[in-house]
Amino acid sequence: MNTDPRGTEPLYTSENYNPEESIGRLIADVSGRLLSAFDDEMTGMGITGAQWVILMRIANGCGSTAAELCRFSRYDTGSMTRMLDRLEEKGLIHRARSDKDRRVMCLELTEAGRDLYPLMPPVAIKVLNAHLRGFTRDELEQFKGFLNRMRANSEQLTQDPASTVQRTSRPGAAV
Repeated sequence: MNTDPRGTEPLYTSENYNPEESIGRLIADVSGRLLSAFDDEMTGMGITGAQWVILMRIANGCGSTAAELCRFSRYDTGSMTRMLDRLEEKGLIHRARSDKDRRVMCLELTEAGRDLYPLMPPVAIKVLNAHLRGFTRDELEQFKGFLNRMRANSEQLTQDPASTVQRTSRPGAAV
C-alpha cells in the first residue's frame, strides 16, 4: 500500500519490478491487440489499423502534414512517407503544396477517402467496446484520467532538458 498521499514515492523499485507486469508492457500489449483488432476489422475496407489511425488524424484536422503525423505517431519520417505513399496509391489521400510554405506538403482526404471516413468510426466503437467489456462508464472515465495523467507526465519529461529518462521514437516500445 502506498503511504505517500501525494504520490511522490517511486511506485516501481528493484524489489517489485516485473517486466511482464509493468505498466509499459501492459499498455504496449493492449495497444498491439487493439491495432490487430483494427487490422482485422479494416480488411474489407482495404486499409490497415495503422492506416486507419493516420486517415482519422487527417480527416479530423489533427495532422495536415507528414511532420505533424510523425510527432503524433512516433513513426520516423521514412516510415511515415511509405505509409502516406500507400494511402496515396490507394487513392485515399492527396498531397498538395502549402500556400504559405512551398516546402511543406499538406495532406487531405480525396473523395474516396471522404467516402470511406463515415465507415471508420463504427470500427473504433466496435473494437473499443469489445476490449472494454465489463468496464463501467465510471471505470472508463477513471481509466482515461489515469492515461491522460501519464501522458501529461510524459510531455513534461520531453520538455525537461535535465530529465534522465530516455525517450524512444519506436512505436510499441515498452518497459
